[in-house]
Amino acid sequence: MTDTIDSPSDRGAPDSANGGDDSGWFGRITGVGSRIGPALLMPSLAFLAALVVGAIIIAATDLDALDRFGSEPFAALGDMVSGVGTAYKALLEGAFGSVRGISETLFAATPLILTGLAVALGFRAGLFNIGARGQMIIGGAAALWVGIHVSLPAIIHVPLALLAAIVGGGIWGGIAGYLRAKTGAHEVITTIMLNFVAASLVLWSFKTELFQAPGATNPIAAPVEETARLTPLFGDAYRVQIGLLFAIAAVFFVHWLLFRSTLGFEFRAAGHQPDAATYAGMKVGFLYTSVMAICGGLAGIAGATQTIGLPPYQASPGFAGSIGFDAITLALLARSHPIGVLWAGLLFGALKAGGRAMQGVAQVPLDLVVVMQALIVVFIAAPQLVRWIFRVKAAGGETTQVTKGWG
Repeated sequence: MTDTIDSPSDRGAPDSANGGDDSGWFGRITGVGSRIGPALLMPSLAFLAALVVGAIIIAATDLDALDRFGSEPFAALGDMVSGVGTAYKALLEGAFGSVRGISETLFAATPLILTGLAVALGFRAGLFNIGARGQMIIGGAAALWVGIHVSLPAIIHVPLALLAAIVGGGIWGGIAGYLRAKTGAHEVITTIMLNFVAASLVLWSFKTELFQAPGATNPIAAPVEETARLTPLFGDAYRVQIGLLFAIAAVFFVHWLLFRSTLGFEFRAAGHQPDAATYAGMKVGFLYTSVMAICGGLAGIAGATQTIGLPPYQASPGFAGSIGFDAITLALLARSHPIGVLWAGLLFGALKAGGRAMQGVAQVPLDLVVVMQALIVVFIAAPQLVRWIFRVKAAGGETTQVTKGWG
């Protein structure tokens, strides 16, 4: 996301810093305007609006209550409200109501945080990285190859597999950055195309001796050596593993890189105004290639968590799932801030883990979680609509630009 290099949203300044309380009636009732800066207020309201619309969808799909609405409107309305309450209660309990629920939330959040950072870092440099999925696939496959074909002690094997993931994903991301720097090819097009190339390449390679399990006829990889598997944090009964620690470390690394290092300053300067950055002596082409390589490395680690960190440690070509595309929504919700990515990743992990419980208890389709994620994007992309709904005034200096246009 491009904004001013040292804007109030970076510093987390409250609305009152711009002269009085600008949070409108919602802020005056809840007091949120004085506690949450513009960088967090709008994403929070966008998520709240998505929850409200999701509740309406749940109520509208209660066919039994709708059938009785004409004859018993109040009873039917009560049943709809009760159904919404049951669904959201199941969502909350499924995500945080037990050790297993917390474990599933953290497990789902781990690759989302890493790929979210890969997209958010690109936004900060003015690049729209749609290629997190392809970078994740190549990085995960590289870690998988090391896990299958290399025999080493665990203390060396795991770091080597993760290094392979970083290098693989970094190269794949760096290709798009290099093409942007040298030819002007827009990264949206190149990263989308590279996603297809990566998926097809891995699908083919999983049918060869590079990966395919002995005796298998379908594209499934051989089991990873035990010394290359990511250690579970809560024991073998739970899926969350040490990849979560790498994700948290990556959050602080990206935060340091962006706001404490010279290279990060140059990333943000190039993202805000590349012509001015060039005039100041910065090598914008090198910055584009570098930032995309770092983004690819982050996404590569996310791929490794799915290939060498997920029982039964036999990956299939679809191991990346929709994580790479969910990361775009996550980065938008986080306003491309690393700490925001951490919290947004935990939130999306909770939605994924709790959504399964909601489906089992309240018979609400799991697809509702996807709908809610789409609604979050809609509300984030239409901040004026959110401000109108909650009567929130725009803070001085706040900008809603996501990235540079096609020109």
